[in-house]
Amino acid sequence: MRKSEMEHTTSGKPDPGFRVLSLLTGILLIVLLTAFPQVAMDRWGAADHLAALLLLWSMSAGLVSGVGFVPLQWFPRLLLSSQACLFALVLALLRVAGH
Repeated sequence: MRKSEMEHTTSGKPDPGFRVLSLLTGILLIVLLTAFPQVAMDRWGAADHLAALLLLWSMSAGLVSGVGFVPLQWFPRLLLSSQACLFALVLALLRVAGH
């Protein structure tokens, strides 16, 4: 096992529940943004780029971490983690709720 792989595991087993939750979040956001793109619009019908960015970041992070991929570099690992998925989703929900 390489040193970088040892840093990612604490007990040697991944946490499957959190991975499944991330994957389901990513899939749900794919369906939501495909079926209802107006979610990423403001009340006047103009595109809300920040809400779209946050929703797409959450979707990407959920899919990447949900399938179990762990980037080797620290910055992509940070941006595509399960925690980043949750963080971006909460920020997106706060942004959309403010419309």
